[in-house]
Amino acid sequence: MRSSTIGLVMLNDEREHVYRTNNELNMNVVKRWADLIKNNIKNIDGTSPEIIVGSKIITSVRIAQEIGEELTKANVKIVILCYNVWNFPFLVWPFIQTIGTDKPILNLSNNNGEFPGNVGLLATDGALRQVGIRTHRIVGDINDKKTQDKVFAWIRASQAYATMKNEVFGIYGGHSMGMETGYFHLTPTIRTLGLTGRQIDQLWLLEKMKEVDEAEVEKGLKWFEDILGERLKYDGKILTPDTLKTQIRLYLAMQMVNKEKGFDFCGLKGQRELTEYVCLGDVPEMISNDPYDWNGRKETVVCSTEADAYAAITMQILKYISGGLPALFMDVRLYHPDLDLWDFCNSGNHSSYYASRSFDPKENFSKITFHPALELYFKAGGASVEFDAAPGKMTFCRLGLWDNDKLYMVIVLGESLDLPEEQSKKLADETNPTWPHVWTRLNCKFEEFLSTFPCNHILAVHGNYIQTLIYYCEIANITPVILGKEKDERISPIWERL
Repeated sequence: MRSSTIGLVMLNDEREHVYRTNNELNMNVVKRWADLIKNNIKNIDGTSPEIIVGSKIITSVRIAQEIGEELTKANVKIVILCYNVWNFPFLVWPFIQTIGTDKPILNLSNNNGEFPGNVGLLATDGALRQVGIRTHRIVGDINDKKTQDKVFAWIRASQAYATMKNEVFGIYGGHSMGMETGYFHLTPTIRTLGLTGRQIDQLWLLEKMKEVDEAEVEKGLKWFEDILGERLKYDGKILTPDTLKTQIRLYLAMQMVNKEKGFDFCGLKGQRELTEYVCLGDVPEMISNDPYDWNGRKETVVCSTEADAYAAITMQILKYISGGLPALFMDVRLYHPDLDLWDFCNSGNHSSYYASRSFDPKENFSKITFHPALELYFKAGGASVEFDAAPGKMTFCRLGLWDNDKLYMVIVLGESLDLPEEQSKKLADETNPTWPHVWTRLNCKFEEFLSTFPCNHILAVHGNYIQTLIYYCEIANITPVILGKEKDERISPIWERL
């Protein structure tokens, strides 16, 4: 998985008789933080970001410039300024102006009476903020787990922001059925997130499908037939080996075009051209978002249903902040007030990973059924994917746009529930029993969610990433809108208060 290089440096006193007494200690602190980060920031594929430690403690203008150039040559995209003792604050400028002020910046200090690093932090970071540079501050003992967790959350957020800044979102066919909340709003997206989108007609995929290796299609078909068995509900009309092979062909074509065009993630319009004349996109979208296919483990490639741009961007953020976990795409379908339960479901791309939350496809597909697609909506046929998401804590969120140019993100914690089979079937029959369902209880009231949420599509990843998303929004200058009691725990940064 792609990542961005992290640079760690420390400032010190410029008086030689002072820094000679503590430079070795200071360098050991920086290296300890580097080791902690290296050992704890691991992606699901085993990779981790490169970490560059400045070769010298900054004690003069020339050293500050030298270390800035050193980190620039190493392609550092994220900066952590460590503090362990008092430093001369102005030395931050020849360093930070050399490496650039457009990067996520964390100020990280001890909380020690003997070595007043936090004094240096406040003096130095105060100078950065005076000129409008958004930064973050973490103060605490290096051995304290809460302090470490804050640092790791900030790094995950900064990884998402820095890595996505040069990415391209591939838009296959444009926003579907006139859903304007799914449109790629060019100017605010480039200005705020640094990424862009390129729209390709779905005809390109159809032509690319003709080039797909048929042996690979047959391999995919056999894999689905073997792994699903009787849960592959061929009906001889809508779901047949041929219509399933068309869906497999579409998946392979998307991967080919993504690679050729340099798309880091994508969205598939589907309705109505593909769903009425080619196939339903559920299977290709699902397997793209999965951490495996018939060839084994792979990196997830975010693909949003109905080419929903801000859904796809949100999913890409969730992918990076979680170290590569699949992200869920769902419709906000139905609320059951008597149960305080949401049914998040749609015919689209629920990653099969969420059936059991396993990296073994056999475990997940043991709970999955492929049904014939609804002919009323999806005339071209193919499979709809059906399962109930496994239980567990989840972070739900969605990017939105206010008044044409102001990005915000609604964030809420919740959990996926494991309902009794009879109750699950009864509730699924109220919407669609052939689609995937996430039986969800959110940590907020129905009215709060309804009055705040920006659209009909909601995204999620398992685990609690609320602090990481808050850091991400603050780094990107996006307004985080926290729902539930967690909103009271957030301390708004200074730039939101002025």
